[in-house]
Amino acid sequence: MIRLTKIRELDLADTGDATTPRHLSAASGLACTGSFIYVVADDELHLGVFSATDSTPGRLIRLFDGALPATKAARKKQKPDLEAIVRLPSFGTYRNGALLALGSGSERNRRRGALLQLDEDGATAGAPRVVDISRMFDHLAQHIPALNIESAVVIGDKLRLLQRANKSHPQNAIVHYSLTAFLYALANDDSVGAIAPIAIDPIDLGHIDGVPLSFTDGASLPDGRMVFTAVAEDTEDTYNDGACLGAAIGIVACNNEALSLEPIDECHKVEGVAARVDNNVISLVLVTDADDSAMPAALFSARLPNMAF
Repeated sequence: MIRLTKIRELDLADTGDATTPRHLSAASGLACTGSFIYVVADDELHLGVFSATDSTPGRLIRLFDGALPATKAARKKQKPDLEAIVRLPSFGTYRNGALLALGSGSERNRRRGALLQLDEDGATAGAPRVVDISRMFDHLAQHIPALNIESAVVIGDKLRLLQRANKSHPQNAIVHYSLTAFLYALANDDSVGAIAPIAIDPIDLGHIDGVPLSFTDGASLPDGRMVFTAVAEDTEDTYNDGACLGAAIGIVACNNEALSLEPIDECHKVEGVAARVDNNVISLVLVTDADDSAMPAALFSARLPNMAF
C-alpha cells in the first residue's frame, strides 16, 4: 500500500478578475523542470505554474485564445481536454527543450496541443505555439477505439502515449512513436502529420469491483522504466466522469512486459506524476483532480523503494 503525503493545494494568485477562480481544479498532468511545477487542467485554456520550493500561489499562462462557458455541461463540450504534458529534449530552435501540452483526442476539438519554449532554468520563454495534432490522432483512432490519450512520456528515442481504458473499452495501451520523427514534425510545421506508431502494446491493469484500472499519467525513470498512475473510474465512455473506486501506482519494465502495481492507501483521483531517483528511492510528485470546480486540486508526494517492483 502506497501512502501519499499532501504538499499543497493549487491556489492561484489574485488576478483582479472576479470571474476567475483562485485555484486550479481539474488537474490532469504535471511536469517538473528546474524549480517549477507545470500543471495542465482538462477544462482550462491555461497552464498552471507553481513553485517547486515553496507554497506561494501559482499563476496561469494562456495556451489557447477564447473563453470557456461557466456552466459545467457547456464547458465540457468546448474544452480542449488537456490531459498530457511532457518535457521534450532539445530540438530545432528549442535548444533548452520545450513543454508540450496535448489534448486527449477523445473528440474532434480535443486534438490540438501547445508548445512552450524553455530557458536554461526550466522557465517558459516566449508565447506558446498552438500545434494541430488532428491528423496524427485521426490515424491513431483507426487502430484504437474510444481514443483517450492521458499521458505523453519520452523514454530514450521513443515518445510514448498512454491510452486510457473505460468500462466499455477496458483495454489500456502504450503507443510508441519515433521521437525523432515527432520532433522533426514539431520543428517544421504547426500541424503534425499522420505519423504512424511503431507499436501499440495493450496493457491489462486489472479491475476494482468490475471497473478497469486505467492509465492517468506516466513518467520516465533514468534506466528506461516508466512509472505510471492508474484510477478505477466508474464510467462507460471517454466523455463522462465517474466515481473513483480506487487508485494505484505501478512500474512498466524496459521491455514493456514486466508490470507491477501497488494500491494507493486512499481513493485519490491521481491524474499526474513526475519522478526522480535518489539513491535507492523513487521520489514522486503527484497531482489529483478534485472533480469539483469549487475545490482546488492538490499536490502530493510519495516514495517508493527503487527495487520494490
